[in-house]
Amino acid sequence: MQFQKVSECLYRYSNRVYYARIKVDGKEIRKSLKTTDRILAKRLLTQFKQEQRQIDRSQGRITLSELCDRYLQTVQHQKPQTVAGKTRIVSKIKQRWPTGSLTQLTAIKASECDLFLPRVGGGPSFRNACIQVLRDMFALAVRDRIIAASPAQHLKYLKRETPIRKTPTFEQFQAIVESIRTQQFNGHDADESADFVEFIGLAGLGQAEASSLTWDDVDFERKQITTFRHKTKTGFVIPLYPQLRPLLERRYAQRPSEKVFSINNAKKAIAAACKRLNLPVYSHRSFRRMFITRAIERGVDVKVIAEWQGHRDGGKLILDTYSHVNHLHSPRMAQLMIAEPDAQNIIELSQQA
Repeated sequence: MQFQKVSECLYRYSNRVYYARIKVDGKEIRKSLKTTDRILAKRLLTQFKQEQRQIDRSQGRITLSELCDRYLQTVQHQKPQTVAGKTRIVSKIKQRWPTGSLTQLTAIKASECDLFLPRVGGGPSFRNACIQVLRDMFALAVRDRIIAASPAQHLKYLKRETPIRKTPTFEQFQAIVESIRTQQFNGHDADESADFVEFIGLAGLGQAEASSLTWDDVDFERKQITTFRHKTKTGFVIPLYPQLRPLLERRYAQRPSEKVFSINNAKKAIAAACKRLNLPVYSHRSFRRMFITRAIERGVDVKVIAEWQGHRDGGKLILDTYSHVNHLHSPRMAQLMIAEPDAQNIIELSQQA
């Protein structure tokens, strides 16, 4: 006899591995507990019973394809670009799942997730996006009581390389702004685009923050600007930098509307200026990176820069992202450690010998 009953619902196979054998809603379910330890097997059996009782057996025939459709319905409120990306991944799941999209969810194994990921191709970012969709999708199935546990919960995100993205020098930034402004055939649009780009570079804010800024957010008397980081949904305050004040004072004198800028995108103007100047095509984010790089090179404390960016990590993200700048800047900062010639509390090492 290969199986030996050792207690209620608990069996031991001839290789000494314990198995659970239970009935739920009239259906017999058998599962290896993957242990030869009887005490551990009893604990696993109890856990297995609880999990199986939580499953809604009326949904037992739902397929992977049906779960994909159900999942997409739950993300329709997200941004169109996000929905499009997730729809693309779901399509690949249906097309390239190892056992086919008509596999019942209750039959899907964790190893199938491992087999699927190499089939989608792409770099680490796309692979991580696929992992996120798989984890969210099977978590939905768990919440809906279709399955007891997610077969994707073991998946781990791949570590992405941190590239050094294109960042203009301050002189290149000034040249780009001037090139945009001199395109007089565009009239008001040229000045508006130039001011928009100049503000981003001088304030160190993103495109979304700049485009949503109103004059109520600018306090000339207290020398500060209140803004809102759309990505993190947090508000924060930055100084009204001396380099930025003339630009805002000029625009405030014109005061065309409640908002500081009438545009929210200068991408075409930037690309055209970069082409005229024979420079790489920079983005709005490039000028924000330039601001941070310049601040680091000028010796501004990283924690202060992080506060100016609306970060709440004490500068960790700045240090990680701009480590190449810190490395170049370090020798210059080391020069500050030279002792003053007339310092009375400095003892040279040679005198101690």
